[in-house]
Amino acid sequence: MFAAERRQAILELVRASGAVSLRELADALKTSDVTIRRDVRELQEQGLLDRRHGGVMRPGGLSREASYSQKARVAAGAKAAIGACAASMVREGEAILIGPGSTTQELARRLARLSDLTVVTNSILVAEALAHAPAEVLVAGGSLRGSTYALVGSSVEQALSGLRVRYAFISGNGLTPTRGLSTPNVQSAGVDRAMVAAAQSVIVLADHTKLGVDTMCQTVPVEQIAEVITDSAADPQVVADLRAQDVTVQLAPDVG
Repeated sequence: MFAAERRQAILELVRASGAVSLRELADALKTSDVTIRRDVRELQEQGLLDRRHGGVMRPGGLSREASYSQKARVAAGAKAAIGACAASMVREGEAILIGPGSTTQELARRLARLSDLTVVTNSILVAEALAHAPAEVLVAGGSLRGSTYALVGSSVEQALSGLRVRYAFISGNGLTPTRGLSTPNVQSAGVDRAMVAAAQSVIVLADHTKLGVDTMCQTVPVEQIAEVITDSAADPQVVADLRAQDVTVQLAPDVG
């Protein structure tokens, strides 16, 4: 494949998915990491994409979200591994909060086997994943945000304000060692903060494409994050910097 063809293929993959890791690009195009990095650098200089730690996204990715279906396809295997790892932390008899996102949806699917469990969520897709489970599912109602299938607004924040649970499992659009978790949406940020206030421990589920990415609205400062569960492709420097901030970082083993 010629360089021009390869770079066009990279652009098409990024446009389709919203964000793609460098490793996924190399695998899809059957070429080396060095070649992909060279192509990405050239495309970035032309303003055709934005580069983040370990991956690339469409220009303007800090302020514009991909659709839910697009985001769900990015690092799907890593999200499944993170969901399985997070599920292993949950015990019967507990009450937990689960925020919206394709990774938290993977967690919910793996909790369906627990009978004595209470899950509070503002995610329609998380609730759907647990619809036929023996767990009790409480959905905090509000205005529907179609891009994430999440319920947001002051009514959701009020519903969460009187709760106290062991864990809040939340995701976001970016996670950095200096600013913590962030999202491009103000209403989503407000609900995430309410979840944090209701939980004894905040567990952030973030695949490698989100590490090192910073978006508009801070949701959880790094000092309020107890643990981050990511995958084996995570940038080692970002992982080290998070650990230096006294955040426990767990690398989820690949799901076979």
